[in-house]
Amino acid sequence: MDDIANPTAKFTIEGGFVQIINGQPATTETTRHGVNPANLEPKEEVPVASRGDVDRAVAAAQAAFKLWSEVPYDERRKAVLAFGDALEGLRIQFRDLLISEQGKPIPQADVETHLAISWIRGLADIPIPEDVIEDSETRTVVTRYTPLGVVGAIVPWNFPVLLLVGKLAPAMLTGNVIIIKPSPFTPYCGLKLVELAQQFFPPGVVQSLSGDDDLGPWLTSHPGIDKISFTGSTATGKLVMQSASKTLKRVTLELGGNDPAIVFPDVDIDKVAEKVAFFAFLNSGQICLNLKRIYVHETIFEKFKEALVKHVKGYNLGDGSQEGVTHGPLQNSMQYERVKTFFSDIKSQGWEVAVGGEIETSQGYFITPTIIDRPPEKSRIVVEEPFGPIVPLLSWKDEDEVIDRANDSDLGLGASVWTNDLETAARVAKQIHAGNVWINTHFELSPLAPFSGHKESGIGVEWGAHGLKSFCNVQSLFFNKHVVS
Repeated sequence: MDDIANPTAKFTIEGGFVQIINGQPATTETTRHGVNPANLEPKEEVPVASRGDVDRAVAAAQAAFKLWSEVPYDERRKAVLAFGDALEGLRIQFRDLLISEQGKPIPQADVETHLAISWIRGLADIPIPEDVIEDSETRTVVTRYTPLGVVGAIVPWNFPVLLLVGKLAPAMLTGNVIIIKPSPFTPYCGLKLVELAQQFFPPGVVQSLSGDDDLGPWLTSHPGIDKISFTGSTATGKLVMQSASKTLKRVTLELGGNDPAIVFPDVDIDKVAEKVAFFAFLNSGQICLNLKRIYVHETIFEKFKEALVKHVKGYNLGDGSQEGVTHGPLQNSMQYERVKTFFSDIKSQGWEVAVGGEIETSQGYFITPTIIDRPPEKSRIVVEEPFGPIVPLLSWKDEDEVIDRANDSDLGLGASVWTNDLETAARVAKQIHAGNVWINTHFELSPLAPFSGHKESGIGVEWGAHGLKSFCNVQSLFFNKHVVS
């Protein structure tokens, strides 16, 4: 493995946030900075890439692909695992950097960095062998999976560590090269992860570009990029797909969700309410897979609401770097202002509030977790994805009706069914139009399982064997066993 790495690469996580082009730090004429969302204090300057930087990175990637794609799989796998080991050795430093730029509390930042390491190792345990699909007296037919080429990875701001390695590792394992664009709201961990990767991959194989709103379109439209892997909002995903279509790039789009929870009357009310609240407000509601619509059977509705309110009132909102904080701020001003519009609707639409409902003046982007009590079925809070700590609580009576209501969305990322009757759970789960459905839990993922969305929640698959194959071309080889004479 040592002979394929970049021997000149040096790494320190302290300061000096640079983009990497062809294995070397690349300076830019223009810089910008993010802020700590808990106190709005400015963070260090980061580069703003030019169109010329994009062209240079693509050229370096194309040259590196010719060599990297020929490196045996076992050697690529060793390099990926070594990168994961290095991240594990620096996990606490990356955790603290993550807290300062993203805002999530210590326990959640611990989980994200641990998951990133386990994702690297889990993905490295998924072989993609050639498949013999026919072997007769006359011929053998083999399906092969070959790398696409240059991957442009656009990483969101809610999980800037986990979702970066969730794109990097599959690209490396399948013999591709990658140019990573971290979110301009959370560029710091991403830039450092790519800098760290230089110790394990040859120049041009893993690169980073940091920029503003121009950078994404430059990548998605560039003719030298073969695939875009994008995680973000549905609205932006549509623009990515439109741009990528001009050169018929392969695309994987992991987009928004409006996940329903269907709670049956036989559950342990307090225990399930605690879990449902957890999955609704985890990361302050800034996860595509947060529970965003809570449907509770009418016979337990009031008791379940009381239990939800009790647990939500026990949350401790504050600076994620402080011990005991359970929920941090929203990550950026744009999202903060969007979520505030739902709070404006509380008064203008006359919504009833079970808990929360007010936005207190603070130094950071803090919003108190809020539950809206039985808003109209077609209200914004039910139909749209707020991507913040505000959710509707709704009642139901008839099973078929609640399934129809759960499916009445343009989005179909996740859902969960809560009941002690596993036969009922399976029956209902199989009728939900979503890519991921859980029974008596939510948002529990695995690097071994394919992750995808239905409807406008995405196109393509991440993770698992299906996700790795999405970084590949499929080639069918037909071997004629008869000698042509």
